[in-house]
Order: sequence, then C-alpha cells, then structure tokens
Amino acid sequence: MAFISFEESMKIMQRAFTKRGMTQMRFLSDAAGYVLAEDIVAMEDSPAYPTAAMDGYALKCEDQSMGRVRILGDLPAGSINEEEVIGGTCVKTFTGSLMSPGTDTLIPIENVIVEGDEIVIKEEVPCGYSVRPVGENFKKGEVLIPKGTKLGFAQIGVLASLNIPQVKVYAAPRVAVLSTGSEILDVGEPQSNPSQIRSANQFVLEALAKNAGADVLRLPLAKDDRDSIKEVMTEALRGSDILVTTGGVSVGDYDFVKEILQEMETEYLIEGVVLKPGQHIKVVKTGGKFIFSLPGFPYSAAVTFILYVWPLIDRMRGGDGTLPIVRATLEEAYKKRSQKTEFTACNLRYEEGRYLVNLRGKKSGSSAILTNLLGETGLLWIDKEQGDLEAGSEVDVIDLSRL
Repeated sequence: MAFISFEESMKIMQRAFTKRGMTQMRFLSDAAGYVLAEDIVAMEDSPAYPTAAMDGYALKCEDQSMGRVRILGDLPAGSINEEEVIGGTCVKTFTGSLMSPGTDTLIPIENVIVEGDEIVIKEEVPCGYSVRPVGENFKKGEVLIPKGTKLGFAQIGVLASLNIPQVKVYAAPRVAVLSTGSEILDVGEPQSNPSQIRSANQFVLEALAKNAGADVLRLPLAKDDRDSIKEVMTEALRGSDILVTTGGVSVGDYDFVKEILQEMETEYLIEGVVLKPGQHIKVVKTGGKFIFSLPGFPYSAAVTFILYVWPLIDRMRGGDGTLPIVRATLEEAYKKRSQKTEFTACNLRYEEGRYLVNLRGKKSGSSAILTNLLGETGLLWIDKEQGDLEAGSEVDVIDLSRL
C-alpha cells in the first residue's frame, strides 16, 4: 500500500466531488442554516412608495414658512390617503404609513404645537425630512441574496418580507456513522469487564456531521464479526450519501473493514496518508457514494473527520468546503514528533489583533485523548517538511470553534 502526502490527498478529495449536491424546497421556518441554491431577486422597489420614517405631520416643505398649517386628519400605519393634500394643510402620519399625495416632508410631533385643528410650527426641518424614498431598501431587479449564501436570521427575515414562503436550497447530505469493535459499549450499557470502552466515536462524529449541516442516520454498534459488519455497511449505504466507519482499518487480526472494502465494487481514492493522526485512513467511492474508514481512537477519528469528511459535507450542501484556518503566533517552542504532516490539538485565542497558540495542558503521546479537544481549541497544522519550531513562529491553525 502506497501512502500519499496530505497535500495530494486533499487534491484527490477536491477532484472526487466537484459539483454541488441535490436541491430541495424548504419552508422559511425550516430553512435556517441551509445554503441557497438560487439568486433571490427583488421583484419590486422597497418601499414601493414614499413612506414615513417616524410619527409626525406630512406637508409640503414650503408650507413650513406659513407658521400655521391646518390638520386634515390622521393616517395610521396600514391606511392610504388617496386625496391630494393642498397647500396650507397637513395630515398626521404615523411610522410606516405611505406619504399622502402632494406631501414631501414629515415634520416631527415634537417640532409642533397643536392648537385646535392646526399645528403651530416651532422649528422647521429640511425638505424631505423623515421620508423614506422609493427603493431605499432595494431596487427592482437587485440581487438581494446570491446563490451559495448560508441562510441566517437576516436572510430569513428578508425572504419573509418578500413574501417568499419557500426557498430552494441545497439538500443536507445524509451521513451514517458505524463504530466497530467487540470492546465497544453503547452509552448506558453495563460494563462486564474493564477492557470495554464507551462508544464515544459515534457520538463525536455524529455531532460533527450535524454541525456541518448533515442529516445523520443512526446505526447500531458492530462487534468484530465480519459478516455482521458487512451487512450493516451494505444497509447503511442504501440510506446515506456518506458512510463513516471507525476502527477496523489498521493491521490487527480483527480489522475487517479493509477486507470488506476490497470485496465491494468500490473505487479507492485514498489508501493511507503520511499523516499524524490517521495514517491508515481509507476513502472509497461506490455508486456515487463515499465511504470513509477512520481510526478507532476518538481523537484520531475526530481529527480525520474534520480534515476529510467535514469539507465534503460542506461542498455537498452548497459550500466551498474550506476549513476555517487562521494564521497564529506560537507562544512556545514546538517539537515535531514525526516525519509526517501533523495536526495537534492546541489552545487558540485572539488577543490584541492577533491569534496566539500554545499547548499548555494538552497531553501528548496518544491518539486516544479526546479531552485534548476541550476548551478554546484549534488544530495546529505542521507540514511534513517542517521541523521543530521556535516560539514566535507563525503557524496555520484550524479554528475548531468555527466548525
């Protein structure tokens, strides 16, 4: 088996999926977090008519010089006055109301004194004051939300204001996570001997998949039995776009996943990477679907999921698959542990206009220490060709808080 560089593995994954995924229509109430699959174009000006920006009296600008102006009536929000307002008169107008025909200025309530059916103007305002012009929000034909935008609260609000009840978005890919190993227990399952461990992998990777915007297909744990693992994998592929397995890809006597993959009608994309952690990662395609076989240790599984599966999910749902990488300054020396590309859990913080990174409190020497990912954490990226680094070195870090 030929191990490839991390950089080459990234290029392979880019080539393996170049288009965006399937689209679907979703109601606005359930569209937040999805990526827009079409441009949203304004069908009319907003506002479509001159509109009052505050409570006051609508009048002709030049009539302010008269000092006294007669009140014709009130115009609450939602009402329309179709009659022309003649010189020397005004209409009490409320925020959001359309300006009456013949008026061009709104004088605030606090600028006048009401005496009977007239206002006495204490202080004049500039012409056009507090009047929202046609198209102040947007003009007809303007692209308000471009295709490829992730829908947040602001985009949802604009869509609602446009009276768009449903929107076309990229569908969330479906991800299935399969943990293998006779030593693995589900959460809540009683332990019969001290060598058994909890199924952290399944929960970790399902949470990462959901954070990336995928729907998750829950699978049962699979013991170290070749036939049962193959059966679960086959069934999982029928209901998912991406199958992620953990464990069973190394060189142990009971590592069956790699044997099963070799028997299936698959196209091997990756069969090992010069990478720490996760050198035994395998990625295959079958029938347009992806299978990722990740390491069994929770920390290694999480790191390789972030590096390989997260970008694919993001591209499938309309994103560009770019991981959130920041440039940071090392606060302490870093000793390279291998001749591989390394991703190491680190403390990451933003202070006085720059990112700072250190490894204080992070335990080294094992790929099983999931607690290294707690806190304000990043993944320190050290290339294969790099050696030990001195304090003050500039480094790349994946900001895990933005996944």
